[in-house]
Amino acid sequence: MDAVERLATLLLTKLTGFNYVTVLAPAMGGLVIGQEVARQSKSRYVFAEKVNDKLELRRGFTFQPNEPVLIVEDVVTRGGRANESIQIVRAAGAVPVAVAMLVDRSAHEARFDIPAISLLELSFPTYAADELPADLAAIPVQKPGS
Repeated sequence: MDAVERLATLLLTKLTGFNYVTVLAPAMGGLVIGQEVARQSKSRYVFAEKVNDKLELRRGFTFQPNEPVLIVEDVVTRGGRANESIQIVRAAGAVPVAVAMLVDRSAHEARFDIPAISLLELSFPTYAADELPADLAAIPVQKPGS
């Protein structure tokens, strides 16, 4: 938790000037960092959960009309869950103010219509399964989990 606390502190230094009263984190990746950002910024914390592979607000979470909401993620690759979160906030009548993430690994491909702030940017090449370079194809596939 010391590392999470430090990462949240660093992320918050990049969020000065953004006004929000609630932090929304998409499950699962954003849960821990979202909670810590909310704790340090003294904001309300809510999260969205997957239901049939789609994010939803559950557990009685709601937003007030025009409530400013910060969306917090751990890693953004394509931006799908962050964009779903933006839509959840808007559909509830609240206002998404920014997406804050620890790592943007989208190579500037993830697109949001609100500001996006990250601590770190990483880019890795990706390949279709049938287009792997020979040296990568020779490595046995492992799925270590998330």
